[in-house]
Amino acid sequence: MAESRTVQSVGRALDLLELVASAESEIALVELARRTGLQPPTAHRLLHTLVDREWIVQNPRTSRYRLSHKLVALVGTIEARTARLRVVARPHLEAVRDSTDESTNLVVLDGLAAVYVDQVPSSRPVRMFTEIGGRVPAYASGAGKAMLAFQAPGVASALLAGASLTPLTQHTVTSQTGLERELARAREDGYAFDNEEYESGVVCVAAPILAQDGTALAAISISGPAARLHTVDLDEIGRELAGHAREISREFGHAPATI
Repeated sequence: MAESRTVQSVGRALDLLELVASAESEIALVELARRTGLQPPTAHRLLHTLVDREWIVQNPRTSRYRLSHKLVALVGTIEARTARLRVVARPHLEAVRDSTDESTNLVVLDGLAAVYVDQVPSSRPVRMFTEIGGRVPAYASGAGKAMLAFQAPGVASALLAGASLTPLTQHTVTSQTGLERELARAREDGYAFDNEEYESGVVCVAAPILAQDGTALAAISISGPAARLHTVDLDEIGRELAGHAREISREFGHAPATI
C-alpha cells in the first residue's frame, strides 16, 4: 500500500481552522468536534495548539473560538501583494488586449492551480470570459505552465510528483515526460501555450512575471477561440507577452541576465 503523503494531525487541525473561519460567529468546542467527527478531547488538544500559535482565539467568557487577527493579517498581506500585481500589470494587459483584441489575463499560482486575479476582455462578440478567482489545473493552462517552468529548482517536480494529470480534453498533456518537455520549451522561449488542453476550442498563450530571484510571481496571458487564434502567429504573440512580462518583472526587482 502506498505511503500516505498527509500528516493526520495537521489535516485535522486545518479542518478545525477552516470551520472556525467559516463560522458566522464564535463556535463552540462541541460543535467543532461534531462537525469534524473528532472526539472532544482530540479537538480540544488541536484547538489549544492553534490558540497557542495565535491562529485562533478563545473567548475567555464563552470558551468559544474565532479567527485571530494574525490570520486576517496574513490574508491581508496576500491581498496587498495581489493588489500591487494588478496595478502594475493592468496597463500591460490593456496594451496586449488593444494589439490583439483578445481577452488578457493576470494569473497567479496556488499549488497546482492557476488562479485568475484580473482580466481585460476583448471587444469582439465571441470572446473568453474568466471569473476572477476562477481556478484551473496549472498543467493544462498556458499561464500555469509558464509559472511552473520558472519555479525554484525542484519545486515544480515536487508539486507534480504523484499528481494525477487528468485528461480534460483530447489535447491535454497527461504524461510527466510530455509536461516536462512543455516546461523546458517554456523556459527556452519565455512563454507557454495551452492548445485546447483545458477547454476544447480555446487557446491560451502566456508569459511569466518574475521576482528578483527569477522565480515566477504570476503570469500574463491571452485567451481566445482556437478557430481565430490558429490563424495568427502565436509565437509572435508569445514574444509580445514576454516583452510586457519583462517590464512588469522589472517593477518587482527582476533584472534579466546579460550575456
